[in-house]
Amino acid sequence: MQPTETVAEALLGCLLVRILADGNVLSGRICETEAYLGEWDTACHTSSGKTPRNRVMYGQGGLVYVYFVYGLHHMLNVVTEKEGKGCAVLIRGVIPEQGIEYMKENRGDKMPLTDGPARLTQAFQITREHNGLDLVTSREMAIIPGYRERTSSVIRTTRIGIDYAAEKDKQALLRFVLRPGSG
Repeated sequence: MQPTETVAEALLGCLLVRILADGNVLSGRICETEAYLGEWDTACHTSSGKTPRNRVMYGQGGLVYVYFVYGLHHMLNVVTEKEGKGCAVLIRGVIPEQGIEYMKENRGDKMPLTDGPARLTQAFQITREHNGLDLVTSREMAIIPGYRERTSSVIRTTRIGIDYAAEKDKQALLRFVLRPGSG
């Protein structure tokens, strides 16, 4: 329930946890995010208003918004801000911590494992079935407050794969990458 840019940066270092139906746990430290700022952001799914596909983005902060792209990949987003705003943060990558063998199996032993939003959802078995899930009450998925090394830094860059957006939105520094410290 905070501004989307704030959430996008604050998620860096947090732990994404996925509990599978068989009880196995997958987790990874969030290291890359992108902020999508609602209807006025032409790169955002809500830029054309509310649709059946993006309706979850208009929900309350803390909901999971999963969409399917190119007929191939699922993308994991966390809805931010108050109900009706249409904002979310795309989780672009995590550093695997627990359940790495299951992640490898889910990815068919392809590497990199969770570097990129499609690889992440495949490794964590996240699909459209998770769309609308409440991260506060869910027993399947959670984001746990994390930590950052004191020597870590956050790099802000332009978002990836939004060639269709207006120039101002293509140039906006709304991608956040956690660069681990060197010592």
